[in-house]
Amino acid sequence: MKLLTGALLDELTARAQASPRSRAHHNIHATPEDPVQRFVVVAQGASYFRPHRHTVRSELAVVVRGSAEVITFDGEGRVTARYPAGGENLAWETPPNTWHTVLPGAAGVAFVEIKQGPYDPATAAEFAPWAPVEGGAEVGDFQAWLRAARPGDVAPRR
Repeated sequence: MKLLTGALLDELTARAQASPRSRAHHNIHATPEDPVQRFVVVAQGASYFRPHRHTVRSELAVVVRGSAEVITFDGEGRVTARYPAGGENLAWETPPNTWHTVLPGAAGVAFVEIKQGPYDPATAAEFAPWAPVEGGAEVGDFQAWLRAARPGDVAPRR
């Protein structure tokens, strides 16, 4: 039996605060070969999830603490929708081939993510060419744009 506890979330929060990426995760599944990948993610408000898509897999995320917004895009970087997550919206499921990102709330977010395995780093995610790479100098400006962007707005060209 595996229990996911508040103490685990507290530990992941401390690790996320100390991480340059402002996030941490804990695998629930035993190996990357497991047919169902399950993990807990804790992300601080400043954490950047580069917009990406999973071409053949959907993913389900259940919020267990805090809040976030999930933003979806078309292939050109145009915002198609914003979805609040946390509180009344307990979870989100992203269909395959959907460009998306997660914007943690100011106080951060913790969620359990579930997706089909096995994990293959070569095919796990395709990153949006119109979004800056993690750790890049443009990330701060891009995140500010993300926080204000509305459906129909197009990502600034780099």
